Amino acid sequence: MSTLLAQQQALVRALFETPAQDAMEIVAAHAIDIRARGLKAYQANGHALARRALQAAYPVLTHLIGQTSMEDLAPALWHAHPPTAGDMALWGGHLAGFVAASPQLSDAPFLPDVARLEWALHQAAGAADALPDPATLSLLSTEDPDTLQLPCAPGTALLVSPWPVVAMWEAHQPGSTGFDEVTRLLQAGSGQSAVVWRQGFKSQVRLALPGEAEALAVLLRQGSLGAALDAAPELDVAAWLPLAVQTGLLLSARVAIPPPAAS
Repeated sequence: MSTLLAQQQALVRALFETPAQDAMEIVAAHAIDIRARGLKAYQANGHALARRALQAAYPVLTHLIGQTSMEDLAPALWHAHPPTAGDMALWGGHLAGFVAASPQLSDAPFLPDVARLEWALHQAAGAADALPDPATLSLLSTEDPDTLQLPCAPGTALLVSPWPVVAMWEAHQPGSTGFDEVTRLLQAGSGQSAVVWRQGFKSQVRLALPGEAEALAVLLRQGSLGAALDAAPELDVAAWLPLAVQTGLLLSARVAIPPPAAS
């Protein structure tokens, strides 16, 4: 390894090292002529970027734990899971696990799932574009469901939670009627399954219909429509399918699974 490359790698490592004294020892070991104040400035800038990125991706979680707590979490996460890409919008997905492992937040066990829901929404916002192909839906009336696949919109995600995460998220949105429903659901020990996708340019979340979580879990694994329906006997297909198509959750249908061989 060249001396320059070793110095560059040492500087990158030092930026994520904590405490600061350890970082300076790494720098000194590779004879990089840089003052502690300069390294501190780099780290402070990284911490500021981390705080902005997390508060943008997790506005509801920030409200639940408080801005000060989120500002404390951001640099800790930055050091534990450093960014691997130049776009900070891609960083922050480890926060749910980080929150789950935090003793200080253990008295609110629903927080990790709130974080998972918000990260799913954040990822859906940046998912690839895909155009619907409604003409292919005619296959639903002509083909065996066991040979059909229904591709979901890019960024579609499913979160099955023991907590009322959809109600919690909705309670923090503009026009919310308050937290009475969240309180009722928490007292009843009710969980919720959330469906996340992108419609047009906006990420969407809604409560899964009865049986929808089981069906979507199959479709997201690229299973057949027949397998999805077998997994979700509760699902009212006549109500779900038009809703899924009209809202952009399902984009098309395709014959992708060979029919069973004739005996």
